[in-house]
Amino acid sequence: MNKLVFVTGATAGFGKAIAEKYAAAGCPVIITGRRKERLQQLQQELQQKYNVKVLPLEFDVQNRKEVFQAIKNLPAEWRPIDILVNNAGLAAGRDYFDEADLDDWDTMIDTNVKGLLYVSKAVIPLMIKKDASSGSKGHIINMGSIAGKEVYEKGNVYCASKFAVDAISQSMRIDLLRHGIKVTAIHPGAAETEFSLVRFKGDTAKATAIYEGYKPLTAGDIAEVVFFCTVLPEHVCINELALTPSQQANTIYFHKDNLGQ
Repeated sequence: MNKLVFVTGATAGFGKAIAEKYAAAGCPVIITGRRKERLQQLQQELQQKYNVKVLPLEFDVQNRKEVFQAIKNLPAEWRPIDILVNNAGLAAGRDYFDEADLDDWDTMIDTNVKGLLYVSKAVIPLMIKKDASSGSKGHIINMGSIAGKEVYEKGNVYCASKFAVDAISQSMRIDLLRHGIKVTAIHPGAAETEFSLVRFKGDTAKATAIYEGYKPLTAGDIAEVVFFCTVLPEHVCINELALTPSQQANTIYFHKDNLGQ
């Protein structure tokens, strides 16, 4: 596989695993995130382990100026992007609507919705230009959630932000059809990464409790699914794909028996 891949939120969790999956396949990878040291460490790991080119870009997807500046200044060899993985996202807090923190709401909307929009708007012209010059079509992967399909208690704005990702993905698929750019929305269920630790603001006990009694998805599982969606024949596009642990039916129902631990 010889595709140039751009992954947001690559310093941990899904993003890191996705970057590694593509690097293992021999793809040059642009990795982005807010944590410079983690980006540099991942760059070194991927280059040494897989002998591929890796370009780290430090910026916050919430910052429109930073996003457009970073992508505008990409060196020529890093501009013909084939695959964009809009992975950067988070949950902040899990509270009743009337008790929720407004700053948490802003953070989720600015990251999960506006960040995805900014990065996509900056990268898509590069995909269109590449198509015009080489005939190679682009592919956008948007990381949603089953929380974007079904609301659960205390999910309010996080769920809303992922419903927005679903709607944006559908709109992109229609509007970019004329350019031949594929759009795939991936909707994971419970997956054990730093997600819950971030959501509960460093409360390890609360974060750990979320995954007790069943075997959750891993970042590696998500990376496998993302990769699969991008190696299908040119005329095939998986529009959306929802996946959960086998002990999870939807956002609410789990079968917890402690055997998964």
